[in-house]
Amino acid sequence: MPASSNFQQAIREAQSNSIVGPNVIDKALPYVGGGMVLTAFGVISGLSLLTTNPSLFRTLSLVAVIAELVLFFMAMSAANNANNSKALPLLTAFSLLTGFTLSGIVLYAKLAVGGAAIGTAAFATGITFVVASYTGRRMSDSVGQALSGAVGLGLIGLIIAMVVQVIGSFVTGGGMPQGLELIIAGFGTVLFIGMSFVDFYTMPRRYSDDQYLAGALGMYLTYINLFVFILRLMIALQGGGRRD
Repeated sequence: MPASSNFQQAIREAQSNSIVGPNVIDKALPYVGGGMVLTAFGVISGLSLLTTNPSLFRTLSLVAVIAELVLFFMAMSAANNANNSKALPLLTAFSLLTGFTLSGIVLYAKLAVGGAAIGTAAFATGITFVVASYTGRRMSDSVGQALSGAVGLGLIGLIIAMVVQVIGSFVTGGGMPQGLELIIAGFGTVLFIGMSFVDFYTMPRRYSDDQYLAGALGMYLTYINLFVFILRLMIALQGGGRRD
């Protein structure tokens, strides 16, 4: 799954103080919520298949990841061009597939740290959304642009660290070093919390009111990634081990 909503471009475009979409946030929020609901349905479907037919799930999950990437770029292109009638069904399918591909880590989190961890991660994500919604809209340009720059640099660092983590795991032929996983999970959580504030600052400066689905896609990705990194952090703090 893509790790961000093309934040480097957002940082550049946010340098202008002019508001190009004064109503874009309010128009985007229902679609962000709808995407989350569809993702939950995707997770439930994936969990059902994973517990009843794991081999079929593994095959379908690979296909789903490829389809998810294709749908993401198609939906982003249509949404950026304000072709909302085309973007909406693409985003619907993308949200469902995202949930399906996330079901693996959700099940692992349930086994490793208990089912309550999933609710805790969802609740923490929701609280962040509420706080960011209030604060992000009211940030000054100096604070908003500084935070945007910091988040952009942090995102580059996170991607590099994750690539190093995967390569190191492949080279050593063992599991991922627990210390590195804890650092990455913690840093990713902090990064996407910051990104949630930046979303509310950059959206009215980056998107017109007709591009509300583009803004919704970016915000959706922020909160999905935040949810995932909170889960990863809780698993890492538990030592990554499964419960009996």
